[in-house]
Amino acid sequence: METLETRYGNLPVDGPVDRYRDGSLRAVSLDGPVALETSLGRLTPQHTIDDSRRMQLPQLTFFPNGQVRSLPLETSTVVDTPVGELPAELVTFHENGAVARVFPLNGKLSGYWTEADEAGLAETLSLDTSIGRIASRFVSVAFSPDGELRSLTLWPGEEVTVKTPVGNAPARLGLSFHSGGALRSLEPARPMETPTPAGVIWAYDPDAVGISGDENSLAFDLSGTVSRVATIRSQLVARLPGEAPRELAPAVRESICGDGDHEITPLVLEFTAQNLVARHGSIGKPFAVLPRANATFVAKPFVSAFAVSFAPKRCSM
Repeated sequence: METLETRYGNLPVDGPVDRYRDGSLRAVSLDGPVALETSLGRLTPQHTIDDSRRMQLPQLTFFPNGQVRSLPLETSTVVDTPVGELPAELVTFHENGAVARVFPLNGKLSGYWTEADEAGLAETLSLDTSIGRIASRFVSVAFSPDGELRSLTLWPGEEVTVKTPVGNAPARLGLSFHSGGALRSLEPARPMETPTPAGVIWAYDPDAVGISGDENSLAFDLSGTVSRVATIRSQLVARLPGEAPRELAPAVRESICGDGDHEITPLVLEFTAQNLVARHGSIGKPFAVLPRANATFVAKPFVSAFAVSFAPKRCSM
C-alpha cells in the first residue's frame, strides 16, 4: 500500500495522486481508515464504497499550503459548527482551516439513486441565526473564514418564512448574510411586493437555480435597502432630463420546447450609489445603465406577464 506524507500524517493511497504544478498534493482517494485533525475535530475521510448512494470513492482535496479543502466522511458525523451541532457527510474548509461548508448528505446521484431518494434521507434541522430560528432541510450550511454564518442552501421544495428589511417573506432555495449577521439576500418563494429605490416591484425569479444559497435574486445592502431585485410582474418607466421616457421590462421569449408557447426572462435591477443597472436574467449583460441622480422611475405592472405562465416550461419527450 502506497502512503503519502502530509501535515495530517501518512495517508494510504488508492489510485493516482493529483498534484499542483509545484508538486504539492491536490487530491487523492484513500485506501484505508485514517483520522485527520481539523478545526471541527478528528474526522475520518471516506475510504470505502458501501451502497447504491455511495458508489464512487470521492477524493480528499487540499489547498497548495497542505490544508485540507474538501473532506468526504466515511460515516455521518455530528460536527460542532459556529451555529451548533450539525450532521455531516461532507465538509469543506477555507485555506485558513476554518470550516467553509457543511453538507448533511453527500450521496452520489445516478440512475440508481435520484435527488428524490437523497432528499428522503434529509432531516429537518433548526438553526439559530441573526434573523431568528430557521428550521428546514438544508443541502448545505456555509460559513465565512472568520466563522460567521454566510449562507443556507435549502432542498428544492423547501420553504421558510424569514424576517427581512421589507417584512416577513417566504423564501426558497437559499438565503445569505452580510458580515455581522444582517440579511444579504434571499430567493422569494412567490411574487412579493417589495419597496425599492425605484418604487414597489413584485420580486420573483422563476428561473432561479438553487445550486447554493450564496447569491439570490432579492438582495439588500447593509442599511436594509434593496440593492438587487428580479421581477417578471413589474416594469419601470425611467425619465431623465431632456430625454424621452425609457421602458425597462422583462423579456418574453419563445419557449425552448419550440411548441409556440412563450416564457418570461426576468428583469433584474441592480441599484448602486450612482446608477440603476438593468439586465435580462441573472447572468445577462446589462442592456441599460441609467444615472439615478435627477432621474425619476415609475413602477407599473408588466401586463404581458399575465398571459404567460410564471413557471419555467418543462418540455415533454
